[in-house]
Amino acid sequence: MKLKGITDVFFDLDHTLWDFDKNSALTFEKIFKINDISVNLTEFLIHYEPINLKYWKLYREEKIEKSALRFNRLNDAFLAIDYEVEPALIYKLSDDYITHLTTFNHLFENTFEILDYLKVKYNLHIITNGFDEIQHKKLKQSNIHQYFKTVTNSEMVGVKKPNPKIFNFALEQANTNMDKSLMIGDSYEADILGAKNIGMDVVFFDVNNMTLDANIKRIDNLIQLKNYL
Repeated sequence: MKLKGITDVFFDLDHTLWDFDKNSALTFEKIFKINDISVNLTEFLIHYEPINLKYWKLYREEKIEKSALRFNRLNDAFLAIDYEVEPALIYKLSDDYITHLTTFNHLFENTFEILDYLKVKYNLHIITNGFDEIQHKKLKQSNIHQYFKTVTNSEMVGVKKPNPKIFNFALEQANTNMDKSLMIGDSYEADILGAKNIGMDVVFFDVNNMTLDANIKRIDNLIQLKNYL
């Protein structure tokens, strides 16, 4: 069913448009080679990915600082595979990861197709919890920056999704209101509940088939947004 009255569409970036897991895996492959780290990449990622999500949740909840997130997610992953790495090298790997992450810019299937379709009828925007220094690089180097009228990140606002302040800040930047706006994202807690809590309509990008509420609109491919917009 097509939604009525929507003028502004807000997207999350990582895991929604920008294929974070694929780009992150390629980055680790690159920086491990640079730093002579001899680990099985698949085994490392099996441990790293849930550890990373755990620390992002703590970061989102204001329980840890960015520096702790960046160090601990790597340190814990190496401990999990019983591979000893000195703290100094952990810090270097953390810096190298940020440096090289935006050299890979795979997007989810149909990203360009859906953005081309939507830009004709809607104002498009980004709301992201990602680090300021790399989110703009991701947008530019993946060649999707030109689609978005505004980009709001958590470091600009001082709070992270699902805090209502970041959504209200984004609406103000976009010169619109919640009744005319739609949020699309992959995080049920940060994107979907966060936007719903201030009265925004939502579409859950549910690639892992983890729908928790049958009443929430969901897609598992971006092109399915045509069903609603």
